[in-house]
Amino acid sequence: MARGIRRGRNIKIYGDIKLYACSGNPELAGAIARYLKQPLAGRDILHYPNDNIGVRLHDSARGQDVYVIQSTSRPVHYNIFELLILLQTLRLDSAGRITAVLPYLAYGRSDKKDQPRVPIAARLMADMIEVAGADRYMTLDLHAGQLQGFFSIPGDVLTAFHIIVNHVKERLKKMTDPVVVTTDLGFAKRGRNFAEQIGTPLALIEKRRQIKTGVGTEALNLVGEVKGRDVLLLDDEVDTAGSVSEAVNLLKAEGANSITLVFVHAVLSDPAADRLSSLPLKEIITTDTIAIPEEKRTRLGSKLTVLSVAPLLGEVILRAHEGRSVGQMFNE
Repeated sequence: MARGIRRGRNIKIYGDIKLYACSGNPELAGAIARYLKQPLAGRDILHYPNDNIGVRLHDSARGQDVYVIQSTSRPVHYNIFELLILLQTLRLDSAGRITAVLPYLAYGRSDKKDQPRVPIAARLMADMIEVAGADRYMTLDLHAGQLQGFFSIPGDVLTAFHIIVNHVKERLKKMTDPVVVTTDLGFAKRGRNFAEQIGTPLALIEKRRQIKTGVGTEALNLVGEVKGRDVLLLDDEVDTAGSVSEAVNLLKAEGANSITLVFVHAVLSDPAADRLSSLPLKEIITTDTIAIPEEKRTRLGSKLTVLSVAPLLGEVILRAHEGRSVGQMFNE
């Protein structure tokens, strides 16, 4: 019989919600805590002289329904190991159930062997999270859907585009013949879904990645019509903004009117902020799955709009804790 369950009696399987924040995105963790009206549980992240990391919990998590919030963004390897150590600490403290809440999952692009003698690091990430002690995981907008298959623990793979759709719909009233454009063919399905939700046509950019070097892309062709139209340029994440720069230049050459860049994960590796600030973009719409440093916010200026995923993650945490459907939030 499952732990804590007795036939004919309404007894909770796990204890109360207990939220722990790692140091990857403390602002988002705080916003989730405020949504749930729950304080963040106390913990110390210890930094030893030999560069080792330690964790000390302020109080017991025994039997509790624990959620560990960590974006595995820059500094990537520090944030990953901090997450793993906190997960193991909670497992050794006999937490009832541990969910790793990962607004952004690192190594999502390393999902297959597309060249000889290369790793599948995304699978390694999934294995480490499970071995460290997570019973479940929760994440947003994986780079590729097949990453879900790397986890053998259950999870909620969510999308922030529901939040972005609501924001964009308010902008559509002032747009001229709006059209959604995806930055590559691999994003076509999600682009089509986004276009259907806001009621606009879809166009695609075909590009070829330079296999030998593994860096850089070449925009080749536009499939669809953008001349004289306001464009919503869509992607899941922006890293160095090289692909975005090529896409914007192509769209302008094809006669696009204005271009609004829309993406979920603001990785923004150098020189992304400089590239984006120099492009003829009307607006840059993203989310807070990754904390954007103040100096990069300043460079992007008033063009930047950051939407919070805290209400989405907070509501999913609440539903998971209460054993209610998450799909009902999206009419699924």
